[in-house]
Amino acid sequence: MQSQRERSEARPRAGWMVMGERGRPSSVLEVCRVLAVLFSLFPSVSLQCKIQKCNTEYLTSPLNSGPEKDTCAALRVYYSCVVRTTRSCRGDLSYHATKHGIEDLMKQNNCSKDGPTSPPRARTPLPPPPLPPVLTDSQERSDGPEVCHYERSLPRNTASPNYTHCGFFGDPHLRTFGDDFQTCRVEGSWPLIHNKFLSVQVTNSPVLPGSMATATSKLTIIFRSFQKCVEQKTYHAETDELPAAFADGSKNGGDPNGGNTLRVVEKVPGQHVEIQARYIGTTIVVRQVGRYLTFAVRMPEEVVNSVEEGDNQDLYLCLHGCPSNQRIDFRNFKAGAAEAHGTVRTRSGAGTHGFTYQSAKAKCKERLPVEDLYFQSCVFDLLSSGDINFTMAAYYAFEDVKMLHSNSKRYHIYENNALSAAANPHKDPRVVFLLAVLLWTACCTVPL
Repeated sequence: MQSQRERSEARPRAGWMVMGERGRPSSVLEVCRVLAVLFSLFPSVSLQCKIQKCNTEYLTSPLNSGPEKDTCAALRVYYSCVVRTTRSCRGDLSYHATKHGIEDLMKQNNCSKDGPTSPPRARTPLPPPPLPPVLTDSQERSDGPEVCHYERSLPRNTASPNYTHCGFFGDPHLRTFGDDFQTCRVEGSWPLIHNKFLSVQVTNSPVLPGSMATATSKLTIIFRSFQKCVEQKTYHAETDELPAAFADGSKNGGDPNGGNTLRVVEKVPGQHVEIQARYIGTTIVVRQVGRYLTFAVRMPEEVVNSVEEGDNQDLYLCLHGCPSNQRIDFRNFKAGAAEAHGTVRTRSGAGTHGFTYQSAKAKCKERLPVEDLYFQSCVFDLLSSGDINFTMAAYYAFEDVKMLHSNSKRYHIYENNALSAAANPHKDPRVVFLLAVLLWTACCTVPL
């Protein structure tokens, strides 16, 4: 017999919805088989991540066949396999999608994480789910019920939410939710955000073959299903492909009330997209500048801190910044570059030029008159890549700050209040390389 607590937890939950008669193991297992196949198609960030092995083992499990197949036992086996991969897969998007998908199915089927992992002799059918509450006229509005609008869902007489901002742009530069400004290496795939509501992952690629300068070439955002407000949606962008819709072709989150709780808005075709998630009070701006992407977000502090228990938050860049061994000593680079007056020679290509430290400063001054860290990042990017488009990347990153940051007094960040920019005592190879080129051209070349 089920306890009162277990019966109360049988109501519908947000997550992966299963069509058909509730409580039928075959329906859930068929859906889970499809999910396992789908998850196996996700690209893996690390060769050490063994998440694909769990997908394969689930598909071939004896719990999925025969007259005694059991939903909860099969899901527990699948879940325990995924959990064992946490250490090697915590930065992998496929791992997080698989883990949350299984957790949602376990919640919908009232499965505890601790229990038998073999089919029982008999199974008591689950009670039918209770009917959803009837919303009053005041709750039903043009943009959905109260719970689907973040500010209106807050308790009365509470203070206005504290909105925070994170930005990621250029070669690459990071402004965290805590207003730390960092210049990082982070080549490859890295998670920017990961909480109970959404995940954001970026992929950074070399600007030129053999170059040590990197920039964002791919971006994936997963919005998880939330109550009756939105279905799970994925937005994916990459170089020369900035879509005006989610991956399934839709432009909204599937709100049955026809509201705008989650939607994609194209501001400039192929250059500027805005994603509005009203149910979590969040706005995301994605741009393509030159050949690379920039990312900016405005998010309530409560949503920022809604992290999953057991997840290693140190890896999520917008929350804790880049790992110390991935940061660049920005001030050392500036001091060395200012002493040299040579020109950095980059490989020829569209939009690339040779810049001295002074000419890079002059070019950045045209768009960024205040010599804050956005200006300094522009100078750094011109010297490290020679790509003039990075001037506009820094410019638009600051424009997004003015649009998304809640405190106008903190738009600008300067070196004296951004100590985290020099948190790494080890010199980055890019800095060493650039300084060597600058000093060599200053001392050992003769003008033609």
